[in-house]
Amino acid sequence: MFGWTLHGNGRTAAPGEVVSPGERLNWPATIAMGIQHVVAMFGATFLVPTLTGFPVSTTLLFSGLGTLLFLVITGNRLPSYLGSSFAFIAPITAATASGAIGSALAGVVAVGVLLALVGVIVQVAGLGWIDRLMPPVVAGAIVALIGFNLAPTAWANFQVDGVAATITLVAVILFAVLFRGFLGRISIFLGVLVGYLYAIATGYFGVENPDTGLSPAEVISDAAWIGLPEFHAPDFASPGTWSTIAMFLPVVLVLIAENVGHVRGVATMTDQGVNRYTGRALIADGLATTIAGAGGGSGTTTYGENIGVMAATRVYSTAVYWVAGLAAILLAFSPKIGAVFNSIPPGVLGGVTTALYGLIGIIGIKIWVDNRVDFSRPVNQYTAAVSLVIGIAGFTAHIEGFEFGGIVLGTVAALAIYHLGNLIARARRTGADDGGPIPAVGQMGGDPQS
Repeated sequence: MFGWTLHGNGRTAAPGEVVSPGERLNWPATIAMGIQHVVAMFGATFLVPTLTGFPVSTTLLFSGLGTLLFLVITGNRLPSYLGSSFAFIAPITAATASGAIGSALAGVVAVGVLLALVGVIVQVAGLGWIDRLMPPVVAGAIVALIGFNLAPTAWANFQVDGVAATITLVAVILFAVLFRGFLGRISIFLGVLVGYLYAIATGYFGVENPDTGLSPAEVISDAAWIGLPEFHAPDFASPGTWSTIAMFLPVVLVLIAENVGHVRGVATMTDQGVNRYTGRALIADGLATTIAGAGGGSGTTTYGENIGVMAATRVYSTAVYWVAGLAAILLAFSPKIGAVFNSIPPGVLGGVTTALYGLIGIIGIKIWVDNRVDFSRPVNQYTAAVSLVIGIAGFTAHIEGFEFGGIVLGTVAALAIYHLGNLIARARRTGADDGGPIPAVGQMGGDPQS
């Protein structure tokens, strides 16, 4: 499995050539590229535990371990990094607001187990059933509502320090539009860095926390350079855990979409034969998420940030990802690094999440655009419209002691409206059903186009 062949002279890929998954450059170049992948994933990976209250070091540890597990299960044929999934932010935030971290971790474990089972089915039966269950209009709606459901959280942090939030948000946007390539892709990380420096300059780090009596600077100073990450166990015994788990289940649909899209993206850049590892990818991410939840880390997903780095460098060697995974594990054993990230001011988080949560929603809309969803059809209109309003407004329902939030209700609405609506429209031949992709966007409203 580790028998990489040396590509060319080992120093770089010649113009028009790529370094395939089974090849590598010389080890100094491979290590340098592995560190570059760590930087690419870091901006997003550290944000999830920072926003949810999970330990940063623990999440980094399971991110690195999950990446290595992924490489093993996919036979070293699928170059990918497993970082923290943004899809977990909303359910974890809701779970920790109403209970302890143990219930949230139980939800992460449940998602991981279910995703691994889906992977087994895909490995045996193929992907067709997923495409039928979750066509583009449904998949896009679910991804979008998960991002937009978090909007109130972004606003709450933004209000704590509007100046710091605005500076951070402007910096994120400017880095994204001013720079090409790698710097543009890490605009979120750089924006947080600008906001952090502003907080230092304005004295935030000298202000004592009334609960602990310590300032952020003192907490960072007291933290050891080397130490064990903070572990937590999932709690399946508490009465509210099972209603909490229900909030997490729609995340499975997002992870399926992310993993399938990732594999197809890598296949496009390397070899179409990579698609046959889709089932293994889902199993690997499911197991990585399960292990992370069992130890106190957030759920994982294949990272698009790292696909961007591969596209820019044309280096798809899995050896690079072994380096990245091991580097993340080493970083996890530094409590001081965790303390630095935990000290990010709420205003800075408010600024970056205003962009970040919106971008999650835009990814869902991009699914509609890429697949040319016909929004002149009433079934597609109502599938998207109703599910998004439910998610954005944060609808809730209490059924026999279980509480279901906007993400769950929005997901159920999208699936029910689409499948039942199509069934009725096709039986009645009204032309309101999903007619498939169109070459150009149709009108909004009016009579359905047959």
